[in-house]
Amino acid sequence: MRRYFIGGNWKCNNTIAQTQSLINSVINKLAFDATKVEVAVAPIFLHVPWVQANIQKNVQVAVQNTSLTKMGAYTGEISVEQVKDLGIPWVILGHSERRQYYGETNEIVGKKTRLALDHQLKVMACVGEKLADRESGQTTQVIQAQLDSIKKELTTEQWANVVVAYEPVWAIGTGKTASPEQAQDVHAFIRGWLKSQIGAQAEQQTRIIYGGSVTEKNALDLIKQKDLDGFLVGGAALKSAFTDIVAAASSSR
Repeated sequence: MRRYFIGGNWKCNNTIAQTQSLINSVINKLAFDATKVEVAVAPIFLHVPWVQANIQKNVQVAVQNTSLTKMGAYTGEISVEQVKDLGIPWVILGHSERRQYYGETNEIVGKKTRLALDHQLKVMACVGEKLADRESGQTTQVIQAQLDSIKKELTTEQWANVVVAYEPVWAIGTGKTASPEQAQDVHAFIRGWLKSQIGAQAEQQTRIIYGGSVTEKNALDLIKQKDLDGFLVGGAALKSAFTDIVAAASSSR
């Protein structure tokens, strides 16, 4: 049985005081069975050392991005070596906001994923379609192209350290969400892709999580879907609602 995965993406939010409050009032009060549910939160990089030093042991720390290059003369970048050096296990790559605002292409996401995995980081690899893609019936084609670009860079063995995060772009930060059935349809497509393109082991073991305006109100219905293995949570990860989302996953195992 695949262990549920709940990621909290804090994006570019919080002062250090707000991060401290969130850790103390919400994250460190989370109660869940770590053998059934894996939880990681991704603060801004500046806050990572404080979070690492003060977070409860059952919650892991992630970063929200890494550079396409190794260490060197790349002003403003954060390399995989530096992330690994801090002992951070997870990185989010290919988030739709990185694709939209910073021009990250499928090819770039694939190369970043390979670089992170080559340096023993684990990756939440994001895929998802825009509203125009869905309305024109191109959802699976868009997601397949995104997955194919990652596959091109990875060995079969490296998929063991990848969590695929399906995030319908039209539902992120909009208050809209895919219905449980819509989410399941895409997750089933991704699982079928894993079987045909990577292998039966990847199909059975790779976790596919949902990331489109997840709240405490829709989490329980979503988590009941056969091929949905958790969530990548945005706005709700900054609130006490995150407790209810983790609880929804815990109660389903």
